[in-house]
Amino acid sequence: MHMSRPAYWVSPLLCVAVLVAGVYAAVSGLGTTTLPLFVGGLVVLVVVDLAEFRRYPVRTPKPVAAALLAVRAALYAGLALVDGSGLVRVLLVLVPFTAYFAFGRAVAFGLAALCLAAAVVSVPDWYAHVERVSDLVMLAVGLVLTLTMAAVAVRERDGRIRLQESHRTVAELSAAAERARVARDLHDDLGHHLTAIVVLLEKASAFHDREPAAAKAAVLDAEQSARRALGEVRESVRSLRSFHLLAALDELVAGQDEVTLTVSGSPDGHAVGALHALYRAAQEGITNARRHAGATRIAVAVDLDAERARLAVADDGRGMGAAAEGFGLLGMRERVALSGGRVDLASTSSGTRLTVTIPAARTA
Repeated sequence: MHMSRPAYWVSPLLCVAVLVAGVYAAVSGLGTTTLPLFVGGLVVLVVVDLAEFRRYPVRTPKPVAAALLAVRAALYAGLALVDGSGLVRVLLVLVPFTAYFAFGRAVAFGLAALCLAAAVVSVPDWYAHVERVSDLVMLAVGLVLTLTMAAVAVRERDGRIRLQESHRTVAELSAAAERARVARDLHDDLGHHLTAIVVLLEKASAFHDREPAAAKAAVLDAEQSARRALGEVRESVRSLRSFHLLAALDELVAGQDEVTLTVSGSPDGHAVGALHALYRAAQEGITNARRHAGATRIAVAVDLDAERARLAVADDGRGMGAAAEGFGLLGMRERVALSGGRVDLASTSSGTRLTVTIPAARTA
């Protein structure tokens, strides 16, 4: 099983090493070890370690960690009583080592000092024997090394957790940006075409009895607009790799007698995203002129030169009022801002003028 807890293998490995050394010492007659209790105690230690790592693969809660630390200390003390070789003393380094992960550096260093003091007290006349002094020095070195290893492992664990959190944040921001993009696309595409369909169907209803031919033509135009809406929704689902502004604008105003289109300059040197933002702005401007302003004439002018791309949508309606700051305009501002441009809107009772200006790609 993969463990995300750092250095989880240190405690079981050290227990196995002490087990092998203790069994060898008992078999060789180097100490009066009670072998069954000695082996059983080490097995319990390993089981406790593995159970903790399985239950808490990253970080053990502090109350649980404190209880397990007390259990381990009791097991170490019990093993020391049945171990005649003195090898169990090595396991003392695990007390500050395991404490470092749950309680931090200060607690771990304090426990390390207590462990070293307990070892000194438990060895009578240690200062009079070179071997005992050497054992205590090696224990001190082992404590320093295990504390260093724990510090590195904790730093690595915390860094990994922060990295995962940053990845999660980036993913959430990307998802939010994609949701906003899809929302803008749906609003711009469906909003424009549904408005056109409603206007055409109202026209068909009004002329149904007086001019059946005009009513039929309006119904056919509404059908074409619905088909275009379906096509653009399908296109929005796919990733758009290329975009032709002039062709898209021609299709946008096709069949709309009240809309005039004027284009000057070339789209060369302008980013696809900027041209797409202009197209969406034209869509939104026409839709708002129909839906909110009741305009009878709408003029769309596009000017593309070496320095900037500019779109102007002007109508003779009654103004947009509070609707000018709806979701459509917000989405338009977001699109244009992503390309480094700006949106200007002037709306009065005699008409509305929407202007979008985006610098050319090489000067943006």
